[in-house]
Amino acid sequence: MLFAFGDSYADTGNSEIAVTRSWKFPYGITFPGKPSGRFSDGFVSTDYIGLVFGQAASYLGMKTPVPYRWRKQVSGRVKDGMNMAYGGTGVFQTLISGPNMTTQIDFLKQLLDDSVYTPRDLKTSVAHVSLSGNDYSTYYARNGSVAGLQAFIESVVKQLMVNLKRIQELGVRRIGVSSLLPLGCIPLNTARFSFQRCNQTDNVFVQLHNHLLLQAVNTLNQQTNRTSFFVLDLYNAVDTILGKNQSQPGSPRFENPLEPCCFGVSEEFECGSVDENGEKKYRLCSNPKSKFFWDGEHPSSQGWRAVYLSPAFQDTLKQFL
Repeated sequence: MLFAFGDSYADTGNSEIAVTRSWKFPYGITFPGKPSGRFSDGFVSTDYIGLVFGQAASYLGMKTPVPYRWRKQVSGRVKDGMNMAYGGTGVFQTLISGPNMTTQIDFLKQLLDDSVYTPRDLKTSVAHVSLSGNDYSTYYARNGSVAGLQAFIESVVKQLMVNLKRIQELGVRRIGVSSLLPLGCIPLNTARFSFQRCNQTDNVFVQLHNHLLLQAVNTLNQQTNRTSFFVLDLYNAVDTILGKNQSQPGSPRFENPLEPCCFGVSEEFECGSVDENGEKKYRLCSNPKSKFFWDGEHPSSQGWRAVYLSPAFQDTLKQFL
């Protein structure tokens, strides 16, 4: 079984339909052909761990885990695990009202208490934990200072470690947590440069987060006397794809990899925005497969595929699985 926790990079349909853009057109146009709650035109990170690459066998040999909010409607699917990730959330409370990671882990504990899963189920399962930066965007939105950023990064990583250890204490033996991708390269941060270059200042703090994350995971493994925790190298996978536009033979290549497929016509709009008359206020590329980024923050389905095929990610994924 696969259990997923985190944010929009892992969410496959938990976020509220009425208020979340992932349930609006053009999200989901590649898969399943309509919005499904995924922050992409198709698959997201969790799908590529639990689902198939095209026609190839999946890494775990199972279907992608059912979203927590749909667990009762598709109860037959719980045998594949469950996805507790909610778009926009973090380890702390963010600007989004969704359940943070602590609450998501509470959901798993409740499922155990309700005998939806047994301790034996968790013992043979893996957990995928996604933290893509919502805590940091919230920090800046609340007027956090550059001077206080390092201390805040340390607090984020410390809380993340508390969460990882708690997942293990519930019974999951193998837990993979993604490093931050180079956030200075997401379209929201490269738009000011006409999508031609990254904001390397932002990437410096990302590197600090990832350095502290790796240290903390190594410490956890030493404390438990077993290799239970793994860092999935999202940073170097994305950095290689964006910086060199090179990837493993047979994996995707992208036109202007910093430019998204779907983007608002101006700063006040985003992918999926419409005005009071229902007129769309975003631009959509003709071929999502030609773009690494789907919108201002999220990789496209093909972008995620490139990440999972990249040597940097493959190396850490194989250790994890």
